[in-house]
Amino acid sequence: MVASGRAGFGLDTRQAYGRLIAHGPTPTGWGFRSGLRSETMRAGPAEIIDVRTGMDTTETREETRVTPQPVNGFDRYFEITARGSNLGREVRGGLATFFTMAYIVVLNPLILGSSADANGDRLALAAVASATALVAGVMTILMGVVARFPLALAAGLGVNAMVAYEIAPKMTWADAMGLVVIEGVVIAILVLTGLRTAVFHSVPTQLKTAIGVGIGLFLALIGFVDAGFVRNTGTAAPPIGLGIGGRLVTWPGLVFVVGLLLTIVLVVRRVRGAILIGIIASTVLAIVVEAIGNIGPGGPNHPNGWSLNVPEWPKKLVDVPDLSLLGKFNVLGSWEQAGWLVALMFAFTLMLTDFFDTMGTMVAVGQEGGLLDEENTPPRTREILFVDSVAAAAGGAASVSSNTSYIESAAGVAEGARTGASNLLIGALFLLAMFLAPLVTVVPFEAASTALVVVGFLMMTAVRTIDWTDYEIAIPAFLTIVLMPFTYSISNGIGAGLIAYALIKLARGKGREVHPLLYAVAALFVVYFLRGPLETLIL
Repeated sequence: MVASGRAGFGLDTRQAYGRLIAHGPTPTGWGFRSGLRSETMRAGPAEIIDVRTGMDTTETREETRVTPQPVNGFDRYFEITARGSNLGREVRGGLATFFTMAYIVVLNPLILGSSADANGDRLALAAVASATALVAGVMTILMGVVARFPLALAAGLGVNAMVAYEIAPKMTWADAMGLVVIEGVVIAILVLTGLRTAVFHSVPTQLKTAIGVGIGLFLALIGFVDAGFVRNTGTAAPPIGLGIGGRLVTWPGLVFVVGLLLTIVLVVRRVRGAILIGIIASTVLAIVVEAIGNIGPGGPNHPNGWSLNVPEWPKKLVDVPDLSLLGKFNVLGSWEQAGWLVALMFAFTLMLTDFFDTMGTMVAVGQEGGLLDEENTPPRTREILFVDSVAAAAGGAASVSSNTSYIESAAGVAEGARTGASNLLIGALFLLAMFLAPLVTVVPFEAASTALVVVGFLMMTAVRTIDWTDYEIAIPAFLTIVLMPFTYSISNGIGAGLIAYALIKLARGKGREVHPLLYAVAALFVVYFLRGPLETLIL
């Protein structure tokens, strides 16, 4: 999504997304801590009337609940029976999660492939699609085996947009992906040392929510621009406008509108896999329109054409996966080409963008399935966070951007998945999707951008949890939200929000309420925004 894959920040954002895609009654289980063969539950006093004397008496009842035993070693390892599930539920849950988030195999190549690096090079769409499916499959299986939690992973929406539109244009693709690898390694170290939780708690909850909302608006704007629905007017005022000359006059634009409306209807009706169905239906419509109208590719001299891909039926539906992008990363090149300060801030912003996603996602998914303990913590939290950080580094190593946990996993939990066994099926389906990479070259932006707009909406829903009457949090949240789409930069929004929050607290005499780590982060962003004058002075 959009997250999206999926993506949002903090529990409020992820829960808002999860409730839209994982609706309906949730099967309840025995809980994840059912380690005893049986447990005795003592009921409280029950009032009883003695019919012979008419006097009130009380008695205490004891009930013995026998926990079902695992049927085999596979069941015992994944705790399927212990969590009140069965193999059928895990299969249904795995299918639901996969079809809800499979759109990323199409969308991630279109986002990364739409931008050129500093040398003018672009990533091959088929290669990105194959690598996207490969990493998603392997890391989802790893999450299931190591953490045994029903949480699927894939390339994160928001982070991939930042890599494509902010980082890659300032360096090579290998350098940009090297920064993603660095980010994943750093987060893994923070997980092992326990610092990830400390940093997570240093940022106010409502500011985390604002980060997710801002990314949602940023993704929606990218979708509208890539589809040609919003275009540069070429004038100072207004700088952007509707379509061409304020009108929607192109057939590709009509395909986008029809596809968006269809996807909205599917989401409102809570159809499983609504985003993927919308992309497929829009692509089929685009193929028909192209076959009839012979519109051709778009460009400066042909603004009425298709963006990125001309929707024509491919010569091959199935092909050997192109894995040429694996290992094409450089962890040191970015520091040389873009400068140490820019590279440092990009790496930090990547980490911050990716940082809070999994913690909110795992809690939201665990809550949906009744898998949390009394402290609202899922089982094997450390393993979940560690696998997620490894996935971030693996995404960079495969040139598909950081991989992260998907809130769409809540759809599978709603269908009954409770364990990592469902991940085995999800991962296997992603691995099979590698062989369908040629289909990605058929999808134009006008068909795929509908997903970005809808994911943007889903992430936007969390804005209601921000207290707009409290200016100490409302102003930083506002700056975070608006500067991401207005400056086409996630890092600018995060930096402005954190700096404003720290400054307002100091101005109000409440500086002690701000965590020292947040002051350090805000100071780094001050240096980031002043890097132009500072580089002039230093160099």
